[in-house]
Amino acid sequence: MRHRSVADLMTSNAVSVQRGTAFKEIVRLLDEYGITAVPVIDAGDRPVGVVSEADLLRSRPPGSRASTAEALMSSPAVIAHPEWSAVKAARVMEGHRIKRLPVVDDSGRLVGVISRSDLLKLFLRGDRAIQEEILEDVLTRTLALSPSAVTVGVDDGRVTLSGTVPRQSLIPITVRLCETVDGVVDVTARLACKRDDAPGGLARSGGSHV
Repeated sequence: MRHRSVADLMTSNAVSVQRGTAFKEIVRLLDEYGITAVPVIDAGDRPVGVVSEADLLRSRPPGSRASTAEALMSSPAVIAHPEWSAVKAARVMEGHRIKRLPVVDDSGRLVGVISRSDLLKLFLRGDRAIQEEILEDVLTRTLALSPSAVTVGVDDGRVTLSGTVPRQSLIPITVRLCETVDGVVDVTARLACKRDDAPGGLARSGGSHV
């Protein structure tokens, strides 16, 4: 299974500003491009900080002298790399309570920006594409199950699995693998098993919700 990476989802040629960019120019850029933050780069195109709408609003008390990007920015910049998974980028955003990450190459130069809205594009993936990946990659290639053993239904990203698997222990594994497929919102397993190899004994159906 190949999951879409930051490189697949990010906005390339991202809007950026220099350390000396003025307050009003930053406001103009945010409004013009419909964004909520902009990376601040040095002479080598390396992000040194980020100016957000919140930074701009904090700078406006009477007597404030924060008039350039360097004075306004939150620093150091929290960055992402193109090869990161979308999940890793989302966790970094959540951990730092930010909405956008500058994306840098191996030399630290800015190559794009990824935002929460970019990550949400994963969930616009069509049901047919999700179904095909689960059938071909998860069930057939990874778990070596017969294509006729499990029926996969997908409705707006919600996956329903029905059928029979060889062992009870495969049910939670199948669910977890399906949950990792890009675009999946929820997984429900209505699966029986031919042999109960789980501690405790009785065969049962499994289910999961995310």
